[in-house]
Amino acid sequence: ITAHTMTAVEQTLPIIISHLTTWWRILQNSVFSKSKCSFAIAKGIEAADAVTKAAEVGLFFAKAGCPGKYYLLFSGEVAAVQASLDAGCAIGGSHVVDQCVIPRVHPQVVRAIGMTNLPEEAGAVGVMEFYSVTASIYGADAAVKAADVSLLDVRLGTGIGGKSFVILVGDVAAVTESVRCGIHTPNAEGMLVASVVIPNPSPELFNRLL
Repeated sequence: ITAHTMTAVEQTLPIIISHLTTWWRILQNSVFSKSKCSFAIAKGIEAADAVTKAAEVGLFFAKAGCPGKYYLLFSGEVAAVQASLDAGCAIGGSHVVDQCVIPRVHPQVVRAIGMTNLPEEAGAVGVMEFYSVTASIYGADAAVKAADVSLLDVRLGTGIGGKSFVILVGDVAAVTESVRCGIHTPNAEGMLVASVVIPNPSPELFNRLL
């Protein structure tokens, strides 16, 4: 399954993202180890292979990003995703920084990660920026379920220092409510960098976001 071939059945599928660091060996309590540096993009690629072999899942995002992490996203039935997650984490070991399973993820989240959701106009633009990739997945899912908005982009880690951001559009009231819910979803709290709602965005800005 790839991002551009997924359909509404995605609503019944979980999405999982696992981060594998290449910067430092991360202890289980997420405290940075001061003893050694551990490079693990190779382990991330090995984990991606294990994920796809462990169960029937679709891998739709697997790439290195900043700051030297490797990101995996895949979907499937809950049991299959859990089995693949376990297999990937077993390979990644102490290099795994974060992982999560989101049941019944909204299909717009997957399309926005692939930047295949392109609305023609917007009364307002909302942006949520987070310190972690998983926070954007959770925030985007909560936001699009909260009000009638369209996810324009869910940008994950690559080229932005390991951070992530979500761009959504709709009328001002809907965007405001979606951003509020997105930044306050429990799994994203504490990870927010900034959020904004821009009413009546200029055509030049909107076109640059597409």
